[in-house]
Amino acid sequence: MASHFIVECLDCGHQTPFIAGVTACINCKSEWRQAIYDYENISHSLPLELPGRPFDIWRYRELLPIRAPIPDLSMGEGGSPLIRAVNLGMMLGCSNIFIKDERQGPTASFKDRQAAITVSALKEAGITEAVVASTGNVAMAYSAFCARAGIRLWAFLTSLVPATKMREVALYGTQVIKVTGTYDKAKQLAAEFAKQRNIYCDSGPRSIPGLEAMKTIAFETAEQLTALFGPPEPDETGKKAIWQAPDWYVQAVSGGLGPLGVMKGFCELFKMGFINKIPKFACIQAEGCAPMVYAWNLGKDSAIPIQSPRTLISTLSTGDPGRAYTLLKQKMDEGSGGSFQAVSDEEAFRAMHYLAKMEGLSIEPAAAVAFAGMVKLIRDGTMKTDEIIIVNCSGHAMPIERNILGDGWSTNITLPTEAINESPEDGLLAALSNIGIERFPRIAIVDDHPDVRRLVRRILISQGNYTLFEASSGKEAVEVAKREHPNLMILDLMMPEMDGFSVLEALQQDPDTAEIPVIVLTAKELTADEKQRLQGHIRAMMQKGEFQGDDLIDEVRALLR
Repeated sequence: MASHFIVECLDCGHQTPFIAGVTACINCKSEWRQAIYDYENISHSLPLELPGRPFDIWRYRELLPIRAPIPDLSMGEGGSPLIRAVNLGMMLGCSNIFIKDERQGPTASFKDRQAAITVSALKEAGITEAVVASTGNVAMAYSAFCARAGIRLWAFLTSLVPATKMREVALYGTQVIKVTGTYDKAKQLAAEFAKQRNIYCDSGPRSIPGLEAMKTIAFETAEQLTALFGPPEPDETGKKAIWQAPDWYVQAVSGGLGPLGVMKGFCELFKMGFINKIPKFACIQAEGCAPMVYAWNLGKDSAIPIQSPRTLISTLSTGDPGRAYTLLKQKMDEGSGGSFQAVSDEEAFRAMHYLAKMEGLSIEPAAAVAFAGMVKLIRDGTMKTDEIIIVNCSGHAMPIERNILGDGWSTNITLPTEAINESPEDGLLAALSNIGIERFPRIAIVDDHPDVRRLVRRILISQGNYTLFEASSGKEAVEVAKREHPNLMILDLMMPEMDGFSVLEALQQDPDTAEIPVIVLTAKELTADEKQRLQGHIRAMMQKGEFQGDDLIDEVRALLR
């Protein structure tokens, strides 16, 4: 069967049909190649075909390197939801932050797309044995799809991969080789092993099926945004696009396969006239292994290898991304634009907490790196608050590692083995009484807008244990202060009937409440007289829509010491 696409070498331009087992250009031996499709015809035919197709990865089969998809291999990959980050957006003052929730795949990560397309290509080519090097998610995804396809898999995993993940990989029947060394060393060993046995070895960003699979994130996102916002307005020439593109796409980066593939997807949509712009890309790395960020900051076209990664986030520990960085930077320089940013492990772990507690999403550390990087870029003004931002939530937080939660994350209840003269119910009540909720610092949240109270509550809950009280009016705030004696009050100034200034005066007049420290949270631009009225009566003031969750937490912790 004739293929609907060709493969072109990025170095010599030589074009050939695609053969899954051939991983280099037959003319110059370069391993960097790209798939090219009949974009002109597809631009006319695809919009007519889509309405009758399921919303999954195979919806875009004309733009994938598979001649005939095998339905029996599919496990529902692709079609992940796009979720508005309502509470996070409120905290950051950005109403259009959307989460591409890739946790919904068969093995709970965006690597399911890569595995689904690659394994389908291997099966189509009659390949029965393969090798991968992985920090966890790739091995998991390939193991599941290879098991379904009847392909024997060898997985070279670094010793940093949690044992629970290694065991699940082995459960699929994959032969696990544990490498005590860096991920780059595991890749070298995997490649040499595959060469000795003459079997297929996944090559990450150099892999055509893997790269093409990631394009589908761009395709889905554009369709989903169009459903939310409608198609964009015609450009200055009157040309109309049928789908909406975001302003920013954000992803944590290790080897570069993900953003390279997604970028190619948006470029193809632009080439076919489906979208009218290519989004800017934010590529985020862990500070302890950020070769791309270092090269970007120095204005270099090649990545600066990191010999000894120093990050607890093992899935992002590629010390030498090679040409992937060069290609990403080239695309950004050519017009899409963007930024590389590094975040600390601590910032990523903090993001895991506030995504779980504010948005109800348990995310892997690598995904948290993306969110932490986005927060930095919003704070420094690189991302504007009115822009549409897509964050790749690349995987689920399974399992939760101890260093993420720290100590004191649970309260133990020891039930008595024998209860003398005590009913079972009495014994349970006695045990529950030992939880001691009242030992937590007590904070009163005062605002007449329930959304603001909810946001402040979630920020506090995300970063500590507090006993919280709420008041929706100034009068209620004074009553709560007298009744509950909070250790701290977070107070809005502009409320009907009794405003925040009056609340402060009432607190000061009562000896029982006069010493309660107050943080003012307001949207009002204060006059000089109003600032004078507050002087000496509050400990801090923050503007709504401008403060960050960390700012509030820092103030709270400082006042409760």
